[in-house]
Amino acid sequence: MKKIFGLLIVVMLFSCKEAKKEAITNLSVNEEVVKPEVKLFTFDGGTILVNNLELFSQDTTYRGQTKEFTNAFYIISHPDGNLMWDAGLPENLVGLPEPFTSPNGNFTVSRKDSLANQLKKIGMTLSDIKYLALSHTHFDHSGHANALKNSTWLVQETEYDFITSEEAQKEHADMYNAIKELTNTKKLKGDFDVFEDGSVVIKSMPGHTPGHQVLYLDLPEHGPLLLTGDLYHTYENRTHRRVPIFNTDVDQTLRSMDAFEAFAKEKNAKVYLQHQKEDFNKMPLAPEYLN
Repeated sequence: MKKIFGLLIVVMLFSCKEAKKEAITNLSVNEEVVKPEVKLFTFDGGTILVNNLELFSQDTTYRGQTKEFTNAFYIISHPDGNLMWDAGLPENLVGLPEPFTSPNGNFTVSRKDSLANQLKKIGMTLSDIKYLALSHTHFDHSGHANALKNSTWLVQETEYDFITSEEAQKEHADMYNAIKELTNTKKLKGDFDVFEDGSVVIKSMPGHTPGHQVLYLDLPEHGPLLLTGDLYHTYENRTHRRVPIFNTDVDQTLRSMDAFEAFAKEKNAKVYLQHQKEDFNKMPLAPEYLN
């Protein structure tokens, strides 16, 4: 009798374990995560001819070399609002008869089209942009930022303090003036999940500037991808971990590179360098660039 009773207990325990296992299996099937309908549009924010590529390494590797950079900006369309990532070159370049060369001769820049005109081609206006996030506040990433003064600027607190300081207002007046009308700010202290669903995440990657950041996207049609800002300008700089001479902190940049590569591997994300022409041509483009 004791043997039979013991056998019944074993059978009951086994049955309970199997039922629990089946319930967990069914739960995971029934609660399959549905990704939000996130779309990415890539726009042309101008062209940069780097006349002195040596600026983009701590050594003389690039001495005597030049390179053409693309200068993209992006709109991420999410069910809960639209985010603009970066803001191209200054709009006062639009309509100039010739490209503009900086007084030091290092850069020759041009821009063909305005923000408002490009938005019109995808059926948007300035008022449709809920958030603006700049990878950083250099002139080639903040060109039409002030046009979005009614949007919420998502900025690392360290970048905000850097660009609005008295020193920056005096020594980098053009950079400060490009963002001075952005008074509706949300100051970030590290990574930030914009829509709280993992589909659009700002990642803090300082070093190029004090509050430099990159953007992670998980798109239904294209999978996970990363926009590098200016963590890397060229394929060679990524391969060889080269740091421009004008970065604010070399060691911090190298630590950000380590963190970036680890995160890209963890997410199995495609990496797109924003200034690399080949990567611009691979991106999901806005309609006017598909013709």
